[in-house]
Amino acid sequence: MNSSSSLTNDLIMEILSRLPSKSVARFRCVSKRWASMFASPYFKELFVTRSSAKPRLLFAMAGNVTEEDDYVWSFFSTPQLENPYEKSSPTLVAAAEFHVKFSPEKLQIYHSYDPRYFSIGYASGLIYIYGCRYQGRPVICNPNTGRYAILPDRYTYRKAYSFFGFDPIDKHYKVLSMRYSCGPGHNKILTLGDGDLTWRKIKISPERPEIESDGICINGVLYFLAVGVELKFEYVIVCFDVRSETFTYIGVERFCRLINYKGKLAVIYWEDDEDIYEICFYGKDLDDYWEENLDAINELRVWVLEDLEKQKWSKYAYTWTDDKFFRRHLSIAGATASGEIVFSMRKYTSKQPFYVFYFNPERNTLQRVEIQGFGEAFKKTCTVCTFVNHVEDLDVNDLKQLKSVHPPLVKSEYYESSDSESD
Repeated sequence: MNSSSSLTNDLIMEILSRLPSKSVARFRCVSKRWASMFASPYFKELFVTRSSAKPRLLFAMAGNVTEEDDYVWSFFSTPQLENPYEKSSPTLVAAAEFHVKFSPEKLQIYHSYDPRYFSIGYASGLIYIYGCRYQGRPVICNPNTGRYAILPDRYTYRKAYSFFGFDPIDKHYKVLSMRYSCGPGHNKILTLGDGDLTWRKIKISPERPEIESDGICINGVLYFLAVGVELKFEYVIVCFDVRSETFTYIGVERFCRLINYKGKLAVIYWEDDEDIYEICFYGKDLDDYWEENLDAINELRVWVLEDLEKQKWSKYAYTWTDDKFFRRHLSIAGATASGEIVFSMRKYTSKQPFYVFYFNPERNTLQRVEIQGFGEAFKKTCTVCTFVNHVEDLDVNDLKQLKSVHPPLVKSEYYESSDSESD
């Protein structure tokens, strides 16, 4: 540090732009000169550029830490494998890095697979979590630091939907809250910027779409699947421009999931998704279905939206058989910048292997990667939500409204394994 005066500002910024955001935050305390440099738009842009070149998989894990039902969220990440097929091993290994344990003011945000009762979203470095159980307060969290903001309470029917998006022009995050199609209340929106956290009413036509999916934000547009919006199609993709707060619609022929495929909206589905959806809709058990279809070929369909105005799609179909790929235990995490589609296990059990799968559509190849380092943070089986292309952003750390900091995790308190280290 004493010799730092002999280094130019450009060289210091070039060196420190390669460090984690937590380290940069600590180095701001070295001097006023360093604090000024690291707060500059140039350095923040340089840091994001470096971080974007090293995207990570982000794991949001929810479960009981203790036998006394202490329900918390924990965040981990691991380097994202952009070219996993160059290796010859049938199973690769990646180490998970622990970031923070998150249980804001005992809100008890329980995970559910039903989007009417639970929402989780990722946008430009922040996580949004909302659960209707108990207090039901929405929370926005920085998964790298644990800083968070509890959003203002608002009246909703017990079934509600909410989505999280980012406007890359004005650099504002927004939460879109949609009332249940058969419930009272209003559709509302909240902006996380430099102003106050307040809900505003927002109009959508028609006002009561039946929502069928989580949301995904791509280049400032938030997409989610719905039914009952237009008569021409049974299903439509609702497109919400985060900056202008306007709605448009894209018709699709069937139930599907939405992903960001190389910067474009894509829909992805298994050939038998509608059969599974119908079974779940009528509250039936899927076990019988899976038992009857253990040897079924995995038939994956991917449609990429090439032209939004003309609603022109490029459609692809892939089939493979692989005895190590169990669809019933997996969720679709998304696609990497190079086009690999990532599947992740839905649950983690201590001392049991946890896998993610990288599928390359161009090569029609599948690579399994074992994630190690989760340790024994949870006493029971926990739920895992996986997000692709996670990058660190210093602007996220500097958001004024993320003021609360959860007490730091004491490693010996919850971790018996030495696989992961807290900062």
